[in-house]
Amino acid sequence: MAQAKETAALVLSVVVTGAIIGGGGWWFLNRANNPNASTGGPVAPFSTNNQASRFSDGAEILTDDINPNKQAAVEAVKSGDLPRAITLLEASLSQSPNDPEALIYLQNLRAAQQGNTHAIAVAIPAGSAMNIAKEILRGVAQAQKTVNESGGINNVPLKVLLINDDDDPAVVTQVAQALVSNHPEVLGVVGHYSSDSSLAAAQVYQTGGLTMISPTSTSVELSAAGDYIFRTVPSDRFAGSALAQYQLNRLQVQKAAVFYNNQSAYSQSIKNVFTTDLFSQGGNVVGEFDLASGGFNAQSAVQQAIGAGAEVLMLAPSSAVIDQMIAVAVANQNRLPMLAGDDAYSADILQRGGSNVEGMVVAIPWHILGNPGAEFPQAAQRLWGGEVNWRTAMAYDATQALVTAIGRSPNRTGVKDALGQSDFVAPGSAGEVRFLPSGDRNQAVQLVEIQAGNRTGFGYDFVPVGN
Repeated sequence: MAQAKETAALVLSVVVTGAIIGGGGWWFLNRANNPNASTGGPVAPFSTNNQASRFSDGAEILTDDINPNKQAAVEAVKSGDLPRAITLLEASLSQSPNDPEALIYLQNLRAAQQGNTHAIAVAIPAGSAMNIAKEILRGVAQAQKTVNESGGINNVPLKVLLINDDDDPAVVTQVAQALVSNHPEVLGVVGHYSSDSSLAAAQVYQTGGLTMISPTSTSVELSAAGDYIFRTVPSDRFAGSALAQYQLNRLQVQKAAVFYNNQSAYSQSIKNVFTTDLFSQGGNVVGEFDLASGGFNAQSAVQQAIGAGAEVLMLAPSSAVIDQMIAVAVANQNRLPMLAGDDAYSADILQRGGSNVEGMVVAIPWHILGNPGAEFPQAAQRLWGGEVNWRTAMAYDATQALVTAIGRSPNRTGVKDALGQSDFVAPGSAGEVRFLPSGDRNQAVQLVEIQAGNRTGFGYDFVPVGN
């Protein structure tokens, strides 16, 4: 994924009040001493540590979902009054039912009452992209609830440690090292958000022997990061290729101009795959434009692209340059068809792009309309009061994969080994979760098109291509 920005979230981040204002599988609801063992014996008290501002299993609030009951609950956790904390979190969730942080803390406390737990961590960009952080947490919370209410992992409940890494690679390496060294109870990590952050963390986890499964990082580079590194989101190799195939076979045109962010591993990754695939099949890239360059001018760039004979605009932005991408769409004035990577799956694109982005085709990992009758989206609707997006689905899948692996072998090495087995399979949001030998998800991407509609409340929706 690209660098995290809150405006790039097409999220289920506010509870539906009146009308749903999110969409397409994501609709917004808002605007331990043995390092290879799980936590045997009595669960340690819930407490902060020397990185209290970033780590929490119930004693800190890391998101912006705050109310008096929730605040009182974390104070009760700090004082050791876990029964009172449970009562307060139940009240908080009655008031704010789509708060995934509160649901995770409640499930952690209930698990603590049972004695033993198996623990995983989830890394979120709460300081830089709160909506995206909550999208990811909803997937983890839903999976944790499903597992624990079904008897846990071989009768041992799942506990989740939350970490705010700000999607900052410098912070990411610090929290990753803390997980490896200071949290031996943690058997795996769901995270991190952007490709830049996941690549930074992967080096630490691979050396330290702790499994990471990213639900959102798509850079091709991650495929070679090591045998402790996995992801449930399909690689850019799939997305870039799917977009190139769409251009050549559906649009039946050869020449593309590519807009990307030279500072983003994700953006460069999908650009390179698209370009290589296009060239290999007789297509051509007639121009490349860096959205992050200081002198970038959308009007001038689009004119240059058209003058060079471009028949398609391929948009590979990171979330850090969404403003520039929207400017390109506006400057295009619907003259050329547009293709885009998954960071274009954004509320901003619909709201601010309006008619200028109608017809844009975006490659994403999952969409609720791809299989609306499946159990996961229906359960998500009941739990959160609205539809969820692909980040929530991929986080759910990452959690289920770790749960399945822990069930086979509840230690750090065992989790890695289980995930790497050719017969590994876990239940997922859209069927089975399987991994390639590279650690990549063995699953195709979903192409969606922006069409006029009312599901998001912005006048435009993302709809699966062909629907």
